[in-house]
Amino acid sequence: MIFVDGIPFSTDSSQERDALVNLLEHPKLVSASNSFEAMQEVKFSASKECALQGRWVYLFQREFATVDPALIDFIGTDEATTCVGLVIRNQRNGMTSVAHMDSTKVVDTGLTQMLSLVVDKNFDVDLDVHLIGGFEDVSPQQANGSTRSKTLGRSGWLFLSFVHNTRRDSQGNAYPVFNGFLVKTSTGSVIPASFDRTTRCPDEIVRRIRVSVSYEDPTWNAKLLETYDTQNDRFVIAPCSWTLWQEHYALTLQDLSDEEILLQCSSSPSAEGPEFVDNLRRQWDYLTKQPLWNLTFPMRHPRVFEWTADGSWKRCLFSPQDSWNEDGAQTSLQRT
Repeated sequence: MIFVDGIPFSTDSSQERDALVNLLEHPKLVSASNSFEAMQEVKFSASKECALQGRWVYLFQREFATVDPALIDFIGTDEATTCVGLVIRNQRNGMTSVAHMDSTKVVDTGLTQMLSLVVDKNFDVDLDVHLIGGFEDVSPQQANGSTRSKTLGRSGWLFLSFVHNTRRDSQGNAYPVFNGFLVKTSTGSVIPASFDRTTRCPDEIVRRIRVSVSYEDPTWNAKLLETYDTQNDRFVIAPCSWTLWQEHYALTLQDLSDEEILLQCSSSPSAEGPEFVDNLRRQWDYLTKQPLWNLTFPMRHPRVFEWTADGSWKRCLFSPQDSWNEDGAQTSLQRT
């Protein structure tokens, strides 16, 4: 059962798409969307000058994490253009799961992954759900020249309807109003946010590379990428592999101009942030200097990070006796 402002919402429509459109056009949801759009974006930083202080989990594209408010104060993501953020929060215990979804292919399995840690099978619980992001990534000219079904664009099909996150410049180019958000886990409140490089951690470059190579890795087919280990309060970056062909491809792309990189590597070239090209170049630089994936993930062990007393994530080093499952789950642990 879906409730909007405490009142049951009827989903009797014979067409699921029509029911969703009706839901997204509900006056209360439209009002909530407008209120979110009117908020001032918070710039989140690890510096002491940042107004928001505490422990946080940051998510890259295609990643998800579920956090306990007793351990984590904030969870969020940014750098989203055609992607959509999903927040699911258990009203009873505050457990909060967030995903940065970049494709319709990951929705079904991704929801199962998220709900597995949010919903206790022994209890019926009420869930707060937020969809944030997406924008009308087609021009008005395109929209006037064809049917709506052909002009939804990559972002539109992912979101299935436009939810007031589109702005246009003087030339008519579309941009998302906000590219990211932050969830305060103690209250469940969601605010527009952007992050700097100090907060996109831990293991930024390796995680960015993992997003790219996961598309060719069958073990991640239709799944969201796991990051934060909820039960043990640490990051576990499951191993991924790349080929010498990908190193060659990185070398080739490095020679392109910034404009060419945008056109070849982005689903929305005109809407990308100023760091987009630099982030790609840093990934390619890593791949060319580290062409053998097993030097990054020795013996196919995951990369594990724990929170330190000074407010940062620190990588843990393990002895060769440690044993890990294929999905990165640890079966024994010996610190070195």
